[in-house]
Amino acid sequence: MYIHEVSSKVSQHSDVYCLIELRNITTKEENHKKKIMSNKKRTILKVIILGDSGVGKTSLMNQYVNKKFTNQYKATIGADFLTKETIVDNENLTMQIWDTAGQERFQSLGVAFYRGADCCVLVFDLTNYKTYESLESWKDEFLIQASPKDPDNFPFVIIGNKVDETNKRKVQSLKVLQWCKSNNNIPYFETSAKNAINVDQAFDEIARKAMKQEHQEEQIYLPETFALNNQGDHKIYKSRCC
Repeated sequence: MYIHEVSSKVSQHSDVYCLIELRNITTKEENHKKKIMSNKKRTILKVIILGDSGVGKTSLMNQYVNKKFTNQYKATIGADFLTKETIVDNENLTMQIWDTAGQERFQSLGVAFYRGADCCVLVFDLTNYKTYESLESWKDEFLIQASPKDPDNFPFVIIGNKVDETNKRKVQSLKVLQWCKSNNNIPYFETSAKNAINVDQAFDEIARKAMKQEHQEEQIYLPETFALNNQGDHKIYKSRCC
């Protein structure tokens, strides 16, 4: 009986020791991963969300960044932004997401606001056909204000929000897809900020598009280099951007 009790206690102590060791190893592994992540280069991406008032731009941003939704509508005045740190395709990203007012008096927010954007998200309300018709004007407004180097290939993403309101739907998917195809095959997502439907998937694609744009704009500048030959003359080697 005594031997059995001792054996049981030893076994229990061994189990506790193993559990503590396992937790220590797990903690060390997590800390190591965090250290690796912190040492990696973090890319900062600027994303601008445009669209008519009331389509759900702020709600989409809050659902993605804070995982929150409220039915209380409050119009955005001017512009505001939230940041989200995420990992997409093994790259550490900080997404700076700019939310804009949809009212016409705020439509021209100025060049400084649009400058440096890596991706533009155009949002419309699936229950309001007029907001879909505004996509073209918002796209043109962005290209005029931002003046990207390659406007024909600048990355856009289209979001049709409020997909959960099935009975109120006024815009059909096929029509939007046709418009996207005629505009350089812009990616299209149907989301619900209220029910968190497709929100993460849409912003992951936004991040990929923005990341690709950021990488394309990165240029390495090498100054002119001089090499002396045996006669004391020099040759100039022109640098080029990679």
